Amino acid sequence: MKYNIGDHIITKKKHVCGSDEWEVLRTGAEIKIKCIKCSREIMVFKTELDKKIKPPKE
Repeated sequence: MKYNIGDHIITKKKHVCGSDEWEVLRTGAEIKIKCIKCSREIMVFKTELDKKIKPPKE
């Protein structure tokens, strides 16, 4: 999947704070995402993130 800065993604599992919505902050080999609810930022390899998100609705 292709990620763009500012995209909102939904993960299969919820974050510790209870939110499953994230915003993409940085792209590359690693993707930096920020939790919408608690503003925690993490870096995840693109291949790992592809497995952890819900597919977009079409």
